[in-house]
Amino acid sequence: MSIKLAVPCLLLLAGPAMAADPLPDAIAAPGESLVLSVHAEGAQVYECKAGSDGKLAWAFREPIATLLSEGKTVGRHFAGPNWELTDGSAVTAKAAGNAPGATPADIPWLKLEVTARRGSGTLTPVTTVQRIDTHGGKLEGACDKAGEFKSAPYSAEYVFLKKG
Repeated sequence: MSIKLAVPCLLLLAGPAMAADPLPDAIAAPGESLVLSVHAEGAQVYECKAGSDGKLAWAFREPIATLLSEGKTVGRHFAGPNWELTDGSAVTAKAAGNAPGATPADIPWLKLEVTARRGSGTLTPVTTVQRIDTHGGKLEGACDKAGEFKSAPYSAEYVFLKKG
């Protein structure tokens, strides 16, 4: 009798644990399947520039990050935005949607549509890139000298998807 009771309990425990929290609609990619998911560690680089109001403020310039899988470097992320893997495959993408990060210090979660591909390898079939689970990376407010650069450390997960 104890076996009969144990099985439903295990199923109940396994059920919710297997379901991931759904992503916000703005960055969801229904009908797409996973190609690769990597962890990124790096910085968001900002430049001190005059805004439309003429006041100096930090403006996003470019990302610089190392892409990691199981603790090993598998590629890099840089201006464009571009993602390039050590297998020679690379994609460039443009923002198609965003959702706020978990805290005000976190850069937004993004959905990006691939606009160009280079090389052949893991990223070749990728059509969408999602940036999720961001930590840090935001730099806001006034700055003193136009042309100055400052970086804000960040980490994120990049999820590479393909149609179907």
